[in-house]
Amino acid sequence: MTPVTKTSRKIAQRTLLATLLSLPLPYTISSSSAEIQLPDLGDGASSIISPAREKKLGQAWLRSYRSQVRTSSDPLMYEYLETLIQDLAKYSQLKDQSLDLVVVPNPTINAFAVPGGVVGVNTGLFLYAGNENQMASVLAHELAHLSQRHFARSLEKQSNSTIPTMAGLLASLILAATAGGDAGIAALTATQAAALDSRLRFSRQNEQEADRIGLQTMVASGRNPAAGAEMFERMLRELRYTSRPPEFLLTHPITESRVADARNRAQKHPEKQYVNNDRFYLMQARSRLLHAENANIAAKTFAYELEGDTPSENASRYGLALALTESGQFDRAYDQIQYLLENKPDENAYIIAMAKLEAKQGEFDSAQRRLESELRTRPKNHPLNTALAEILMDGGRYSQAEVVLTKHSTRRPKDDYIWYLLAEVRGLAGNILGLHQARAEYFMLNGIYDKARTQLKNAKKIAKSDYQKAILDQRLKDLERMRNEKL
Repeated sequence: MTPVTKTSRKIAQRTLLATLLSLPLPYTISSSSAEIQLPDLGDGASSIISPAREKKLGQAWLRSYRSQVRTSSDPLMYEYLETLIQDLAKYSQLKDQSLDLVVVPNPTINAFAVPGGVVGVNTGLFLYAGNENQMASVLAHELAHLSQRHFARSLEKQSNSTIPTMAGLLASLILAATAGGDAGIAALTATQAAALDSRLRFSRQNEQEADRIGLQTMVASGRNPAAGAEMFERMLRELRYTSRPPEFLLTHPITESRVADARNRAQKHPEKQYVNNDRFYLMQARSRLLHAENANIAAKTFAYELEGDTPSENASRYGLALALTESGQFDRAYDQIQYLLENKPDENAYIIAMAKLEAKQGEFDSAQRRLESELRTRPKNHPLNTALAEILMDGGRYSQAEVVLTKHSTRRPKDDYIWYLLAEVRGLAGNILGLHQARAEYFMLNGIYDKARTQLKNAKKIAKSDYQKAILDQRLKDLERMRNEKL
C-alpha cells in the first residue's frame, strides 16, 4: 500500500472539513473552539435512513463533490451516458428512477453510485470497456447497489458507529470516487481507517447481490448477460501489473471466484448475437483523445487503426477527425468528417464535429446554419443546443447565444455547465442582472453558498421591478433552505 504523505493528509483533511461544512445537520460535537454539525443518517425510531433522507444526502453529496472535483462538461458524452443509464434504470428494481449523473474526466477505471440516486462515471471507463454491453454491465451493477439500498442497510447494521466515523465516511466517499490514490488513503487514515475501509467496501454479500440483480437488469434490457464477466476479466487482465489498483477495484474487489460466478449465471441464459452500438465507440474515441498525450500523437494512432484492425472504422475515423481539428489540420479533418456525414447524416457527433471545424475556420454563418437546421427537428437536443451556444459565443453573437442558453436552462436546470455558459454570455451581452442570477445558480449547484448569496444580493441591488425582486428573494430563501437542509 502506498504510504500516506503529508501533502495527501492535508488534502484529506481539507476535503473532510469542506464536506462537514457543506452538510450542516442535526448531530453536533462540542469543542472549545467550535461546534461542528454532523449528519443524522438515521434515528433510533426508524433504525434505517429513509429514502427521502437518502435523496437529500445524495443531493448534498453532489453539491459538495462538484465544489471539490473537476467534472466533465462534454455534452455528447454526458448525453450518451445519461441515455444509457436511464434505459437500464427502466429495467432495474429502482423505485425512484430520477437519477443524477456526474462525469469525471479521469483516465482510471471507476464508476460509483451514491445514496439518493447519484451515479458517477470516470471517462477512463470508456478506455477499458470493450463495447457498450460491458460498459452497461458496470452501470447495471451500480444501479443494483442503489435499488437494494446497500448503503442504508449497512448503516442499519452499524447503528452503534461513532459520529466522527460517519462524518469521515462522507468525506471519503468523495475521495473514493476520484481514484484518490494517496489522498483517499489519507482520508481513511484520518478518520479511523479500519472502520471506514469496511464501509467504503461493500460486503461480499452486497457485491454478490449487485452482480445478480445487475445481470437481471442486463437481461431485461436485452443486453448481453455475459458482459459482466467479460468486463471483470478485462479489468483483471489490464491491471494485473499495476502497482496500485484503481478505486473501483478497491471498493468492488474482483476475485477469480466472482468472475466464475458471473460467467456461470450468464450461461443459464440462451446464447444469441448482440448488436454493438457504434455510438459507444464514438464516445470511446472522445475519451481516448481527451486522455492522449497530445492531438498529433492521437491522430497518428487513429490513422494507424484505419489501416488495420479496429472495432469501429467510424469511431477511428471520427477520432482522427477530432484530433486533426484540434491540431489545426483542417483540410484533412474536413475530408474525414464529410465521409462520416455522407454515411450517417443525422449523427450528432458528426454534425457537431463539422460545425466546430467550420467555426475554427471562421465560418460562423455556416456552422450556425448547420446546427439550427438540425434543431428545427430536435429543438430540445442537449449536445446540439450546447454546441450552438458555444459557437455563437465564439463568433461574438452573444445576444443570440443568450436566447439559446436561457431556453435550454429551463430544460436542464441542474446542469451547472449550462449556467456557467449563460453567466459568461450574459456578461458579454451586457445583461448584468442576468449575469448575477446565472452565476448564483451555478454556485448553488456546486455547493459554493457564500458566493451564490453574494450574487443574488448583487442582483437584488439592481433589480428594478417588484417581480424581479420577488424572484430573487425566493431564491435567497431556497439557498438558505438548501444550505441548512436536514438530512
